[in-house]
Amino acid sequence: MNTTLSIAVLSGKGGVGKTNLTLNLAWALHEQGFKALLMDCDMGLANLDVLLGITPEGNLQDALMGGSSLAEVLHPIARGFDVLPAASGVPELNDLSPDLRAALLERLEPMLGAYDYVFMDLGAGISETVQAFAALAAVRLVVITPEPTSLTDSYALIKVLNARYGLRDFMVVVNQVASAKEAQATFDKLKGACGHFLQIEPVLLGHVRMDKKLPEAVCRQQPLLAYAPGSPAAQDIQNLATRLQRVRLSMLDWLGRRGVLQSPA
Repeated sequence: MNTTLSIAVLSGKGGVGKTNLTLNLAWALHEQGFKALLMDCDMGLANLDVLLGITPEGNLQDALMGGSSLAEVLHPIARGFDVLPAASGVPELNDLSPDLRAALLERLEPMLGAYDYVFMDLGAGISETVQAFAALAAVRLVVITPEPTSLTDSYALIKVLNARYGLRDFMVVVNQVASAKEAQATFDKLKGACGHFLQIEPVLLGHVRMDKKLPEAVCRQQPLLAYAPGSPAAQDIQNLATRLQRVRLSMLDWLGRRGVLQSPA
């Protein structure tokens, strides 16, 4: 019986705050009593360990190319909150071969059921590895900013995932905005392009305001929600976490009504 909600966090370009958002969303849900796994899927350019100020003893490279198991390279942050670190400075991992991707996914599957939420922090862009993880997840969360390049690159990402995997369901978070009005206007541009050219209607999960406390938290190597839980961006992220809870509950309700979650007699 799988009650895990897997969430692939994507962006068309770098610099939109995707990794920080992923970390703080996972932290928010952990603080609310849920078990969360945070996977650094930015192969070769990992930085979750830097944001958390940790020095993992192992990483995905060790599990894929060495003798370590995935369980051995898990790094516990708190009870019920684990990080699966990726390697940094290993560019050949950025585009895993199909065989390595298949091996990784096969070894991941037995682990994921131990968590309520699994967050996959994917690299920016449209690499084969990004596409494979995005297709695997139950939810695809695209992070955008008001910058025109963010919008065009995110549209390209959605277009490729639709063409290659037939994916049509995307949620969007508008990051680094001054107001809810700016967030809605930014989202409407992306939604308009997706609707007109792809006949896809992404869903706005919410927005996160610009916040001077965020770079302070990064410098202190702490999640924003631990460093400044009352800050505007932290409040916005808490709202996003609450909406993700509703998504998971809807999923469980849907499965339950179809008998998928019924215990065997």
